Amino acid sequence: MKKALAVALALSGLAASARAADWTPPKVPDPIPDNLTWYGITPIGVLDLGYAYQTNGRPLGSVVSGLEFSPFTTTRNYTGQAISTIAHSGLTQSFLGVKIEEPLGAGWAAIGRADTGIDPLQGKLSDGCSSFIQNAGIPYNQQTSNADSGRCGQAFNGVLWGGISNKQYGTLTIGRQNSFELDNIAKYDPMELSYAFSLLGYSGTDGGMGSTQAARWDNSAKYVYDFNGLAHIGGMFSQGGSNTGFFGNSYGVNVGAAYQGFAIDAIYTKEHGAVNLQSSVNDPLNATTLAASIADNTAYSVMAKYTFHLGGGYAPPAPYPTKAAVNAPPQQDKLILFAGYTNLSQANPNTPVTFGGAAGGYPLTSTALLPDNDAFTTAKVLNFFWVGAKYELAWGLSFTGAYYHVNQSAFIADSKFTDPAACALNSASKGDCAGAYDQVSFLTDYALNKHLDVYAGATWARVTDGLASGFPGTPGAKFGFAGTGTSIDTATVMTGFRIKL
Repeated sequence: MKKALAVALALSGLAASARAADWTPPKVPDPIPDNLTWYGITPIGVLDLGYAYQTNGRPLGSVVSGLEFSPFTTTRNYTGQAISTIAHSGLTQSFLGVKIEEPLGAGWAAIGRADTGIDPLQGKLSDGCSSFIQNAGIPYNQQTSNADSGRCGQAFNGVLWGGISNKQYGTLTIGRQNSFELDNIAKYDPMELSYAFSLLGYSGTDGGMGSTQAARWDNSAKYVYDFNGLAHIGGMFSQGGSNTGFFGNSYGVNVGAAYQGFAIDAIYTKEHGAVNLQSSVNDPLNATTLAASIADNTAYSVMAKYTFHLGGGYAPPAPYPTKAAVNAPPQQDKLILFAGYTNLSQANPNTPVTFGGAAGGYPLTSTALLPDNDAFTTAKVLNFFWVGAKYELAWGLSFTGAYYHVNQSAFIADSKFTDPAACALNSASKGDCAGAYDQVSFLTDYALNKHLDVYAGATWARVTDGLASGFPGTPGAKFGFAGTGTSIDTATVMTGFRIKL
């Protein structure tokens, strides 16, 4: 922890010295060409590795080797253990893939993308569902890291889509694609969906409109039309199905605009039959199926940012200069302000699901009570708010701060009446009581060149009342960990490096 803070302070001092003396810091030689494209196909990828210290966490798992960075989770795996460990994917999910853009003539182009998240510490594909199988029925104090995810060991657990694009007619893509919500929070999250420092990055709840498995839509078609960069509209549809993250038809609409540094987007989404994995302690020991609740999700959101160009100038050296790079204007210092709001509502499914599979083909537990089609007898409503600021120095150093907040309304689960008096008296006794989440994060990042950056940051997060129910030390906890606390918090410090193709 002390080492990470020292790195952050050193980078801060470096920035102050550079500005005071108008000094341009040296760049690390960059051996990776800017353009690796071959016949329209470009390899892409990120390797993100580092070291982290967490005040309240869980040991690394045999499948999910990363930390559970946020207590906004159904796994309830915070038992007061301080964790100090090698970690990965602090800023960006490590992944490998390709993107495609090949002109076809007459203004048309073939486009596509295929990528898959990887665990670089173990050389495996990302597989959140398997982490539940590994921890099925094991008491909290013996569990390792596990987390619900739409990345469940698929060959392409990120995206896999193809399509055509034309400036005059728009862009149509088909396949496994990010939801509009996930696309846009990636643009408007000050921490850019960082796992270590952002609620929006580590938890897929917002990106999946209430269900993390629905953040990426299989069997989907997406159409976007851009009005010369000033405005854009889009529509998205998926027929869903077993093994896809949701079982029914789903659709989304996106409208946005940008003008002189200001950008804004609004999204509406409706999903039917979305999968929500329950805590792994709900599965029996040695289970090979997954307990899940099913929901119909409705979400709407508004996000915006404003970029101030602060002058100055810096022309980065180009080891592989192109005509465009040589003629490009000098880069400027920037200050970017961010804000966003999302309302998520989960209700019982109109069409109950009695059997099928979660993402990646993991079978759902099928009994008289599972899958649970009555988990949201009255709607569960989550309201997400976030604000942040990022200061970028043209020569590569940036500072980011962000605040995230979530409110959960009280709701009725499984037709069991939620007693408001009981919630008021002992707020953490039930997961369907009202609750809240707060997170504050700070990050310093320095781009040594176009393909390599180093970072250091810290974050603190807390869940209270109903959102803390079930954590060890709260009245709703299982396996003898019950107590009187109504909040759980954790702090994390992480430093690392990131290599980008």
